[in-house]
Amino acid sequence: MSRIPEPTPTPNGPAYEGRLLDHPDEEVVDQGAPFDIRTLISRRGVLGLAGIGVGAVVLAACAPAVSSSTTATTGTGGDSATTGTSSGEIPDETAGPYPGDGSNGPDVLEESGIVRQDIRTSIDGSATAEGVPLTFEFQVLDMANGDKPFEGVAVYAWHCTAQGEYSMYSEGLEDVTYLRGVQVADAEGKVSFTSVYPGCYSGRWPHIHFEVYPDVGSIDDSAKAIATSQMAMPASSSTEVYGESAYDGSAQNLAQVTLASDNVFGDDSGASQLATVTGDVSNGYTATLVVRVDTATTPTAGSAPSGGGGAGGGAGGTPPAH
Repeated sequence: MSRIPEPTPTPNGPAYEGRLLDHPDEEVVDQGAPFDIRTLISRRGVLGLAGIGVGAVVLAACAPAVSSSTTATTGTGGDSATTGTSSGEIPDETAGPYPGDGSNGPDVLEESGIVRQDIRTSIDGSATAEGVPLTFEFQVLDMANGDKPFEGVAVYAWHCTAQGEYSMYSEGLEDVTYLRGVQVADAEGKVSFTSVYPGCYSGRWPHIHFEVYPDVGSIDDSAKAIATSQMAMPASSSTEVYGESAYDGSAQNLAQVTLASDNVFGDDSGASQLATVTGDVSNGYTATLVVRVDTATTPTAGSAPSGGGGAGGGAGGTPPAH
């Protein structure tokens, strides 16, 4: 007789195989496809779940395999380091109070040299961000044209420092432009940035902001962005990184938030925004995310919240709104 799996009680709610349940009042087998995918239940495990259904078995069988060189474990906050392509458009999210795109104060997109792959230094080379090396890549797909690679779109990406601060906004970093840059998608719809792993400041899950523009000539006006969203970093790699001295305070902040409780990713625990991450602290990490953009819809996000601005984040200080 098949046994219905039982969740494990945790301080943040019931969990199964280290992942918080999306629907705490329902049984493990009734959490839905997104939960099954992110947990990467094995075929054998799925077949042993009572009532899970043929569709879920097929779904698990089609889940991407984890290679021997890929770290894909579940950690605090409940996520997997391997994700599939979302069936829907990338969720619209706020650009937050520190976009640096002219919508809330300073505008780095007006500066010569902002189109660059390596964003670890200020554009003028005067300052360098410290932290564990990270290469992150977006593949942008054009939903209006059958998910064809969106060649030629410009992606502006930015994120906080190892200490949770934002260049151009945080105290002492007003004249610094690192961890911000633009790349133009190639024939495969891909853009890549060389950076450092972002820290975790109070109240937010570790993340990277990005805006997609129709072409590089459009980046002079933030209102022209056709998509604005955020990429979530996995708990497993974040936990490893936050053991480094440069990330003082990040481990404590990470322990106080989950993807489900985060004010941006909480709607679906970042199901379509969770990066696939490989690597380690010694050699650095690589993060990838598929970004599906539907130009047939009207963007609903991107502006900074009213009253935004100020000193920026900080691993131990007052967090920004987003």
